[in-house]
Amino acid sequence: MCGIFAYLNYGVDRERRYILQVLFNGLRRLEYRGYDSAGISIDDSVSDRKTPQSSSTCPPPPLVFRQEGNIESLVKSVYQEVATINLNLEESFSVHAGIAHTRWATHGEPAQRNSHPQTSGNGNEFLVVHNGVITNYEVLKETLVRHGFTFESETDTEVIAKLAKFVFDKANEEGDQTVTFSQVVLEVMRHLEGAYALIFKSWRYPSELIACKRGSPLLLGVKELNEDGSNRSAFHNAKFVSENGNPKELFLASDANALVEHTKKVLVIEDGEVLHLKDGGLSILKFENDKGRGGGALSRPASVQRALSFLEMEVEQINKGHYEHYMQKEIHEQPESLITTMRGRLLRGGSSKAKSVILGGLKDHLKTIRRSRRIVFIGCGTSYNAALAARPILEELSGIPVTMEIASDLLDRQGPIYREDTAVFVSQSGETADTLLALEYALENGALCVGITNTVGSAIARNTHCGVHINAGAEIGVASTKAYTSQIVVMVMLALAIGGDAISSEARRDAIIEGLFDLPNKVREVLKLDMEMKDLAKSLIDEQSLLVFGRGYNYATALEGALKVKEVALMHSEGILAGEMKHGPLALVDENLPIFVIAARDACFSKQQSVIQQLHARKGRLIVMCSKGDAAAVYPGLSCRAIEVPQVEDCLQPVVNIIPLQLLAYHLTVLRGYNVDQPRNLAKSVTTQ
Repeated sequence: MCGIFAYLNYGVDRERRYILQVLFNGLRRLEYRGYDSAGISIDDSVSDRKTPQSSSTCPPPPLVFRQEGNIESLVKSVYQEVATINLNLEESFSVHAGIAHTRWATHGEPAQRNSHPQTSGNGNEFLVVHNGVITNYEVLKETLVRHGFTFESETDTEVIAKLAKFVFDKANEEGDQTVTFSQVVLEVMRHLEGAYALIFKSWRYPSELIACKRGSPLLLGVKELNEDGSNRSAFHNAKFVSENGNPKELFLASDANALVEHTKKVLVIEDGEVLHLKDGGLSILKFENDKGRGGGALSRPASVQRALSFLEMEVEQINKGHYEHYMQKEIHEQPESLITTMRGRLLRGGSSKAKSVILGGLKDHLKTIRRSRRIVFIGCGTSYNAALAARPILEELSGIPVTMEIASDLLDRQGPIYREDTAVFVSQSGETADTLLALEYALENGALCVGITNTVGSAIARNTHCGVHINAGAEIGVASTKAYTSQIVVMVMLALAIGGDAISSEARRDAIIEGLFDLPNKVREVLKLDMEMKDLAKSLIDEQSLLVFGRGYNYATALEGALKVKEVALMHSEGILAGEMKHGPLALVDENLPIFVIAARDACFSKQQSVIQQLHARKGRLIVMCSKGDAAAVYPGLSCRAIEVPQVEDCLQPVVNIIPLQLLAYHLTVLRGYNVDQPRNLAKSVTTQ
């Protein structure tokens, strides 16, 4: 759950100051992935240096800067150290490779020694930045210690750098003087277990970079330049594989967010691929675990060809614009993100007034899904809550039993998954580690696997049999907002598509489709509650706890609203199924505890009225969310604070109802003085178990 970035310029002069700025900005774009420490590595000034192993001259060791804290702490410390060592920031490089990392701690506390790049030892012979977890690092560490290596950090990553040096030294001892950088890394990969995305840098291989991955995201960006250094606008080289000599800039990043300001020509790196960037060209090798050493020599796999793709993203999508925070921007973007999610997928029909849903990624599998014994939704956190919100309508329209699974719990239990099941994997990033492992488990058991993600080319998108992209646009804030509402809408459309052949539910489907068309307008209307929710946040700023009661479609809203408050405002909050109130939670109610009750006018309306009466009888401090005009009916004669929202079709009500709670969480966080975009101990894309 870290962010890794690299920048290599070839055949175009770039000053060290510019290179530093590119690396820092790349990390800023990835800071949502982790922000407890950061580091970079760049080349030192050119000088001749004899190495103990060789009489030939070699470049000086690269410079490594690491710092605990956020990116700006790193930037400040780098410029301070640069001034101390009198490093020339105006020195120009026609070829240079720099790497960078922003960390979310897994092994070892946030500290300078645990920051990346991690090194092979004195002299920084091999450096590596890493996103993921190496599960067998302790065994590797013990082996390396026996061979004389000493370790300075508590990270799992340090073993990778030291293993690279061990492999390199052993190859040279055995007389393999022509060992390439890619051969070293392929041999290192043969020993690693777990999930990782890695970028290697070494002064043994000047101006070269190696990137590889297994289970963690990594992309290559290609910016081709004219002889004068200007950008080539034509997207002419869709088969960029090893074109040497032409000036270019190459970028490696965990996310397209860090690439789009430089180039839209990208390569999504596949698991097991090893990218060797050298002399302005790119070689792509395929790692095969059974092809290691043969006759004492390191393996030399043949290169493969891959086509570049074009990013459908604009820089404006990843900027805050006139908003103060990304979370605020993304909450207010929801009318537009919902339009994008539905674009081209809803049809009102012609003169016959027929209404339908078209999900191109599912059309060849709908018959199989309709014949399923059950549908299993699998996700984590907000994605799980979104699936829970859509479960009732899917059961209603499909007539198929729908079960819910938290990915980690499914794996812990080894819960039964059958060939007759359809397993739906919901993940904003498409890279969530637990969800990916659950996907592997479901595939092994023969289920039809469907992916619902916000990331084209993600691991879940690639490895499921079929799926739907939610097309919500880039979401930078760690706490998910617009991805949640778009996920619900996609799953409602999934229910419509599965139940699209049942005549008995035609009127119901038509009403939902009409509701979907009007949903963005309803969301714009509810966003007008912004100042009202800020005022409510002021009244709750000193509270220690908040309970949120929901029922039916809005049980998920209670869970998600409480999750948002605890994620960013760092306030204890619990989403509770209102039907369970008398089975324990009622004991918590007194005149001091704020209680948020969702009482939309749906099939559970009268039951929620009863809940409100019972909470009031225990002197509960009530805040009630109800449909517009229903305040008097919900709590006649009671003193409650009312939040009135537009009424929509019951299955779409969770989309409208979550927005006031998102706004409440946002304003509570800002008023409490916390960083709303970077909540404590959390990061956006959970790529570790």
